[in-house]
Amino acid sequence: MIELLLFVPVAAVAGWLLRREHRRRLAAGPPAGIPSMARRPAGAGRWRVGRVYGDGDAPRWQPARGAAVPLAGARPGTVRPPSVREGVSINPGSRIVTCAAADGGPDIEVAVMALDLREFLDAVPAAAQS
Repeated sequence: MIELLLFVPVAAVAGWLLRREHRRRLAAGPPAGIPSMARRPAGAGRWRVGRVYGDGDAPRWQPARGAAVPLAGARPGTVRPPSVREGVSINPGSRIVTCAAADGGPDIEVAVMALDLREFLDAVPAAAQS
């Protein structure tokens, strides 16, 4: 019975805190950018989590840690589903876009979800043409 007297207030406070955080996140709206994973150079290295931002004239891929990778001169190339081996590291329902660097640097592969693919393709070449 004593446990119940301790558990009920703790559960009520935890529920109140979780509900407050949920309402705060709803009021803030969705985060900016397109969630994605990328690896550079294309075909090698490991997949890193980040977001693609297409705002303004400078699209970029911002990893969760580290410096942003500019995509201003990148040209989207092939779009393909992930292989079985890649599907272990990234979401198997995503699509991988290989972007060729304009400055002759290493290519970059960006994996985005299928529903975000159109938004990604619209963001990268639009900035590259201007």
